[in-house]
Amino acid sequence: MPYLALTLAMFLWSSAFIVLKYVFEYYSPLAVLFARMAVATLCLLPLAMGGRIRWHYRKGDWPWLLAMGLAEPCLYFLFEANALTLTSASQAGVITATLPMLMAVGASLFLHERQPRQVWLGIALSFAGVIWMSMDSPGPGAPNPPLGNALEFCAMICACGYVLIAKRLSARYSPLAITGIQAVAGSVWFGLAMLTPWGVWPSKLYLLPSLWVLYLGAVITLGAYGLYTWAVSRIPVAKAGAFNNLIPVFTVFLAWLLLGERFEAWQAAAGALVAGGVWLSQRRAG
Repeated sequence: MPYLALTLAMFLWSSAFIVLKYVFEYYSPLAVLFARMAVATLCLLPLAMGGRIRWHYRKGDWPWLLAMGLAEPCLYFLFEANALTLTSASQAGVITATLPMLMAVGASLFLHERQPRQVWLGIALSFAGVIWMSMDSPGPGAPNPPLGNALEFCAMICACGYVLIAKRLSARYSPLAITGIQAVAGSVWFGLAMLTPWGVWPSKLYLLPSLWVLYLGAVITLGAYGLYTWAVSRIPVAKAGAFNNLIPVFTVFLAWLLLGERFEAWQAAAGALVAGGVWLSQRRAG
């Protein structure tokens, strides 16, 4: 069941790239992110009032809870939303393949896990693939691929921090509790951002884009994060991280099917280099 939950979560996250690319044509990124977090929070309220969200707070947890919420959704969504206004959904999806290697780096730095030489070689190959893919020239829907891909990579660093902290807290906080903390943190963060000069409230509501925003909040934020957090609480982080390699596959297919994006041969080669580096960093030595 954890592996099935991870696969479904990866598909849902892949669809989010397509949906965000679409709704950003109608609403500002900050408005979409605030609505997404508010919808997720409202969906969780009946569960909270029914006592189905359980946690066991321990003294000293609050810095970890704050850091987790800041990493994702706050900074993660901020980086990703801006990335999708600058690069294609396909390329952004491929950048997500770097998450497993980032988790290996995080485990080395913060959990003091020693990584074999092949991990660092795999990381170097993946970086080379990301840089190669970012050399794409501007085009429709991707006015600045290098900057957009760099922002998506920053989002992956935030995602790595979230996974490591969520794993630490999963023994005392249920998946719904962690998801709820993220939703509330995101609602406050993006709600305050909407009060700044950068916050642009919609002058008109469109039916289909608005329904997709509801999908982002209720299905992606609540469903995908709930599935992922539940699975991570039951299997090792490294195994869960490897499932992120499904996101580029799903995203490229959905972008081709729904957005009409083309994935050139050289981009496929760059994506293969990213995937090869990730595979090298994840395989057992020996």
